[in-house]
Amino acid sequence: MEFNMQKPHAVCIPLPAQGHINPMLKLAKLLHSKGFYITFVHTEFNYDKLFNSKNPSEIENFQFEKVSDGLPPDNQRGILDLPALAYSVPVHCLNSFRQLIEKLNSSTHSPPVSCIVSDGVMGFTLKVAEEFNIPEILFFTMSACGLLGYLQFEKLIEKGYFPLKDESYLYNGYLDTTIDWTPSMGGIRLRDLPTFIRTTNPDDIMFNYNLQSVNNALKTGSLILNTLDDMEQEVLDVLKTKFPNLYTIGPIYLLSRQICEPKLELIESNLWKEDEKCLEWLDGKEPRTVVYVNFGSLVIMTPKQLSEFAWGLANSKYSFLWVIRPNLVEGGAEVISGDFLDEIKRRGLILDWCPQEKVLSHPSIGGFLTHCGWNSTLESVSEGVPMICWPFFAEQQMNCLYMCNEWGIGMEIDVNVEREDVEGLVRELMDGKTGLKMREKIMEWKKKAERATKPGGESYIEFDLLVENLKGEIAKSTKK
Repeated sequence: MEFNMQKPHAVCIPLPAQGHINPMLKLAKLLHSKGFYITFVHTEFNYDKLFNSKNPSEIENFQFEKVSDGLPPDNQRGILDLPALAYSVPVHCLNSFRQLIEKLNSSTHSPPVSCIVSDGVMGFTLKVAEEFNIPEILFFTMSACGLLGYLQFEKLIEKGYFPLKDESYLYNGYLDTTIDWTPSMGGIRLRDLPTFIRTTNPDDIMFNYNLQSVNNALKTGSLILNTLDDMEQEVLDVLKTKFPNLYTIGPIYLLSRQICEPKLELIESNLWKEDEKCLEWLDGKEPRTVVYVNFGSLVIMTPKQLSEFAWGLANSKYSFLWVIRPNLVEGGAEVISGDFLDEIKRRGLILDWCPQEKVLSHPSIGGFLTHCGWNSTLESVSEGVPMICWPFFAEQQMNCLYMCNEWGIGMEIDVNVEREDVEGLVRELMDGKTGLKMREKIMEWKKKAERATKPGGESYIEFDLLVENLKGEIAKSTKK
């Protein structure tokens, strides 16, 4: 593989979860299209999962490397393993990443490392960047409103809202308490903030890991966000007071379509095998008649919740495509009954995983039942598909609040899901007056997103500025 030793070399490292890997890989491809040599870093566990049966695609000036996350091979790295990952990453990944930078700098097969583009929640990389005098920029893969939610953590401690005084605070109405110290978040409730505040333990690893991540970011003053200015302007105005160099380059899903070379599509990042037979199934459906259901790569639910969703979808009488990961149900119980499968014959399709971008862009899709992960939200906006929202954890509650109350593109379903609610909301989404208004609203956002990511649009210009400034920082560091 040929390369130019003078090419700027960006090392891109995401948090080892599907929802972080996907946007970071898109950013890496965008930088590659602007002349960067790319090293994309997976953990050993994910690297083996991705490339166990095949070699990484051979694309010139784009390579993959791996680091250790310190967890044993039999740990499945699911949602229940996140605390263990949060303990392990700052120690094991730090040492492994340091060794990787040394290896890359001494390699004769790639240019020396010029910059690090790190996930905002992999802040240990800042220490390594400082040691090697390498410029670094953080990429937060969450929404701007989600990030602003995490930025409240310090104040929640100060004002005595965290930790919760008692477990009963989780269900006695306390989470409906509003906070009022951030102008752009007036009237926001504790239940809308990232869910890691919902603990009585002041030393909770997930709360403190995220608090540390945003504090690390504040020291840099620079970051990249996958968002659209028009959607989050008020929040972005607040963030810009804390991060003078803030680059908004979203939806990255659309921007990468504009800029990336077609050959980069060969580079994949799915930790599950995509089942493409669903596209043929969708071809046989009328436009806007199918509900797409996918709760992302980490969400888990109880057998009862799965059953309520299942019968709510069945009773709505609409066709649906439902992704049920093998580890979606807590305890791994099989709860999809024969009666249910008989009921949904010819109008329901259930898969382990699917090519979501292709599904959402299919003309037969009329609505999306989602966990409100930020990638899913922006992909749905980009394709003009309105949503039913069932947020699960982290900043998904913040995304849901803005989707339903600010942007008019979603309807929330109660956390204690009941089949009657699912049935009613699906019918409203697909053919009701509220569903029609949401469809009109999301088509407006789709047009704005398309304009922003085309040449001359805000996100397109911001990305060019990011590249220019990154190259400027690299030039300065090489003179030291």
